[in-house]
Amino acid sequence: MGFIMLNLTDEKIIEYFKKSYTAADGLWFMKTEEKYDFDTALELDAKVWEVMPKIQARMLKPLADSGNKLKDLMECLETKFSLEDFTFTIEDNTDSGNFSIIISSCPWHNLMVTSKRENLSAKIGSLICEREYQVWVNEFGSDINFKIEEKICAGAGNCILRFSL
Repeated sequence: MGFIMLNLTDEKIIEYFKKSYTAADGLWFMKTEEKYDFDTALELDAKVWEVMPKIQARMLKPLADSGNKLKDLMECLETKFSLEDFTFTIEDNTDSGNFSIIISSCPWHNLMVTSKRENLSAKIGSLICEREYQVWVNEFGSDINFKIEEKICAGAGNCILRFSL
C-alpha cells in the first residue's frame, strides 16, 4: 500500500520545518531542565549554540561571495534573521569597516514571553546570543569584532549588534 502526502506549498513546508525546529529547541531545553535543573539545561544549551551557528554559517557563507568578508557576514546574518522571523534593520557601513543590526522583535524572546518564562529570558539571551554571534563572527574572520550593546531580553527596546573590522 502506498502512502498519501498532503499537497503542501513551499511556504507550508517551510512553516512546518520552522515550527518543528523552534519546538524541538524549546522542548529539548524544558525536558533537560525537568531532569536536571535550569542551570544545567542552560549550560548544555550553550554548548549546542557553540555548534549550531557553525552549521548555519557554513551553509550560507558560500552563497555570499562578494569578496568582502564583513559584507558577506552581514548578508548571511540578514538571511538568518529573515528566515527566523526577527524584525530588524541593518545599518550598512561595510565600506567603512562596520555594520550594525538593530533587532526590534526577537522570536526567541517572544517565545519566552508567550510561555510565561520572560523572567529567564535575560539569563538565556545573555549567554546564548553572545556565544552564537561570536561563533558567526569567527566563521568569517578573526579580525572581526562583535559587541551586543543593548538587549531586548534585558529590558531595552531593541537589541543592537555591532560588527567591525
